[in-house]
Amino acid sequence: MTPPSDHRRRSFWLKTLHEWHWVSSAICLLGMLLFAITGITLNHAGQIESKPDVTRSHAQVPEALLQGLAARAEDTKRSPVPPELAHWAQQQWGLSLQGREAEWAPEEIYVSMPRPGGDAWLRVGLQDGEAEYEHTDRGWVAYFNDLHKGRSTGAAWNWFIDLFAVACLVFSITGLFILKMHAGNRPWTWPLVGLGLVLPALLALLLIH
Repeated sequence: MTPPSDHRRRSFWLKTLHEWHWVSSAICLLGMLLFAITGITLNHAGQIESKPDVTRSHAQVPEALLQGLAARAEDTKRSPVPPELAHWAQQQWGLSLQGREAEWAPEEIYVSMPRPGGDAWLRVGLQDGEAEYEHTDRGWVAYFNDLHKGRSTGAAWNWFIDLFAVACLVFSITGLFILKMHAGNRPWTWPLVGLGLVLPALLALLLIH
């Protein structure tokens, strides 16, 4: 006969594990749906490709601004976008260049503006003052795929991915312990857990070249 203290201990740990399990599952729910769906779309990216929407624009940089940029380009290789150029681009195309890095060369300034689901860049010719702006939109599927990969998403989203991964670990580990505590009454528990371990390993060893 099991002592009452063992029953109380088991009841305590089972209750605690269930609390951690359901809290972590609640936190992970939306993220797991997002990452599961985008896992499918990434795995079949070749079948669901969309045609990128590319927009190109040209403009002439004012002479006073161009002279200041040309003078600065002589001793600069890479630095934040100058405020005067950012202000002009905001007025011209509605761009937000604050905090962006600019690559400087004697003949041009180049600003890369990658983002989830698309891309953009700005080039300013220092000889002729011609500015080129190109914006590419690859659609919503590409946007969510890039969220999955953390491509050009910024520090806040990267922190979210890390915290989401920790919550998934808590969800999985507490689920494993709950399985262990119920395994005595469920004989298929460990064969199914073993299948979940062995099947991916066999596929990786035998069918991935």
